[in-house]
Amino acid sequence: MGERRSGYIVTNDSVRLHYVTAGAGAPLVLVPGFSQSAAEFGAQIDDLGRDHLVVAVDHRGHGDSDKPPHGYRVSRLAADLRDLLEALDLRDVALLGHSLGCAVIWCYWDLFDRSRISRLVLVDQGPMAALDLAPAGQASELGAIFTTDAGLGIAAGLRGTDPIATTRSIVDMMHTPAMSEDEVEWIVEQNLLLPREHAATLHLDHYGNDWRDVLPHITVPTLVIGGEVSIFSPAVARWVAAQIPDAQLRTFSAAESGSHLLFRENAELFNTVVREFLSNG
Repeated sequence: MGERRSGYIVTNDSVRLHYVTAGAGAPLVLVPGFSQSAAEFGAQIDDLGRDHLVVAVDHRGHGDSDKPPHGYRVSRLAADLRDLLEALDLRDVALLGHSLGCAVIWCYWDLFDRSRISRLVLVDQGPMAALDLAPAGQASELGAIFTTDAGLGIAAGLRGTDPIATTRSIVDMMHTPAMSEDEVEWIVEQNLLLPREHAATLHLDHYGNDWRDVLPHITVPTLVIGGEVSIFSPAVARWVAAQIPDAQLRTFSAAESGSHLLFRENAELFNTVVREFLSNG
């Protein structure tokens, strides 16, 4: 187990980003999903930190990072990721993104110099979320699961009179019934570290994006991971992997706790799959 350390970098718009790191060696940067924290990658930090330099970042507003009144867009989070890699002078980096973290990686790939990136691990995210905008017959494989009413309703709930209830409903979509009530409650608490007004703003930006055009231009070895009992159909991971040249695909079965939070519900297997991918070539 690598000993955890914490640190901060300052972005180009003067926001302090918190990160947790462990280990040494080839760098693996963990990019959390919507309203999630670096701490939720604890099992990956500890285990993969035995043979990698693991860095898990708290997006702006999330976890222990600063909570400025601005910048809650995928593009700004991608710029923050660039600032992190440059501030820590990380090169030959494997990026692992979960959920919205994949969108952050796709945006980074689209906008910035890719020379620091050597590999990608994309965990359970489709290129678009808006069901009403998906091409006919393709919604399931694109991860387009929210109607306009539902997508806007989440934002309204996060800005409404009971944002905690909306947050709980979001978290409850992500895990299997086997997850303990204590762990669910802890994940809710991690979500609430991002002020709900900012969560609503970020959700609206994430909901409106479409990353389909980026995927065919990814040129580094890529592993796509999905789950059979995720909020997203396993067809999403298959479709994403098919768009990226030579990408590998791993689908966690129901018996393997293949939920949206599969990296927590079956951390041992998840870490084994990621380690094997990182060690191949």
